Amino acid sequence: MIQKPKGTYDVYSEKGKTISYIEELLKGIMEKYNYEYIRTPIFEASELFHRGVGETTDIVTKETYDFIDRGNRNMTLRPEGTAGVVRSFIENKMYGEILPRKVWYYGPMFRYERPQSGRFREFYQFGVEVFGSDNPLLDAEVISIPVNLYRMLGLKGIKVNINSLGDNESRNNYREALIKYFEPHINNLCEDCQERFKKNPLRILDCKIDGESDIIKNAPTTLDYLNDSSKEHFEKVKNYLDAMDIPYTVNPNVVRGLDYYTHTVFEVEADIKDFGSQNVLCGGGRYNGLVEMIGGPKCSGVGFALGLERLLNAIEAEKIVLPINDGIDIYLAPMSENEVSYTIKLLNTLRLNGFIVEMDTNNRKLSNNFKQADRLNAEYIVIIGENEIKNKELTIKNNHTKEETKVKENDLVDFFDEHECTGGCCHED
Repeated sequence: MIQKPKGTYDVYSEKGKTISYIEELLKGIMEKYNYEYIRTPIFEASELFHRGVGETTDIVTKETYDFIDRGNRNMTLRPEGTAGVVRSFIENKMYGEILPRKVWYYGPMFRYERPQSGRFREFYQFGVEVFGSDNPLLDAEVISIPVNLYRMLGLKGIKVNINSLGDNESRNNYREALIKYFEPHINNLCEDCQERFKKNPLRILDCKIDGESDIIKNAPTTLDYLNDSSKEHFEKVKNYLDAMDIPYTVNPNVVRGLDYYTHTVFEVEADIKDFGSQNVLCGGGRYNGLVEMIGGPKCSGVGFALGLERLLNAIEAEKIVLPINDGIDIYLAPMSENEVSYTIKLLNTLRLNGFIVEMDTNNRKLSNNFKQADRLNAEYIVIIGENEIKNKELTIKNNHTKEETKVKENDLVDFFDEHECTGGCCHED
């Protein structure tokens, strides 16, 4: 039997309904924040990710799905969303339009890594990017998006960690301090860290192998090397978070794993008992040099991304029951084959008027249709027989109270509107 590839999973039944609910919630939040949807290709030129994500990151050196296409071009399945969005921003000259430009994306990403809880080789990521403003207000706004999402979902065990890498001057000063600090200890660190020491010592701080060692724990922090303008930027971010009643912890250990960050960086983690080691639900920050690095004009940026799979794990860990209406509004039950054509016409009319409707397609007996309506959690059952069609008057049964009502065919839509069907989750007048 052919099975799904390692590190992937199927979505159906209750998980499908949960994911669909979260996706609709994300769309609604983005509408309220006035962010526009953007979609980029699932595969792009390998050079984009090597330049954008960083040559020294584990993502590029170990985890990307690379292939050569039939045109002998080096292509890569996208491992994250930011680089592709920045490429689109540059290629489509969005920088010449009204700024700041706020966009959001959602879709599959691919990384070849060891599958474990909350980490897959194909995973879904939601993220936002904001281009064209250095204002620390936008740093705070971007942080507020996942925090408000988690609040709306009912998550209580979350913790916001923030830090600042500062501007280029601050970052370069910090880089030099790290080199001096790590140089006498470098032989005691893993081979990856020894390679990072030569190319980008900040990456040592994000090491998965030596991250808990005293050498790394005692390293200088970014906050000690911020210049005055960087300190001012960070203070404003904190003030804006305070104004929005978003609790946070200043954590100098938050450096993020990608090379393009400057100024504010943040992570939101699940502070839930027994959640496990993969507890970072989302992360992001400011990247004022990335647009220029990929070939665009000088243009600031800030954003974040969250993984759907870890969010699902957090919801499960907190035993949150989402308000998902998994029923339908109306179940149509034709009495015989003779009423099927009429029923299909009625089915289509009701669906076009915004109701969630199903009908019997297995020629069931009436008693079995009642059982099927119960399985589908139908609000109403419409019984359609020869007399109903002849008299153009339908028998409607409330599937909860069992009360039956006769309604003229032409009044059917008005009847369901007046009774505000609640079996489905999307019907509105």
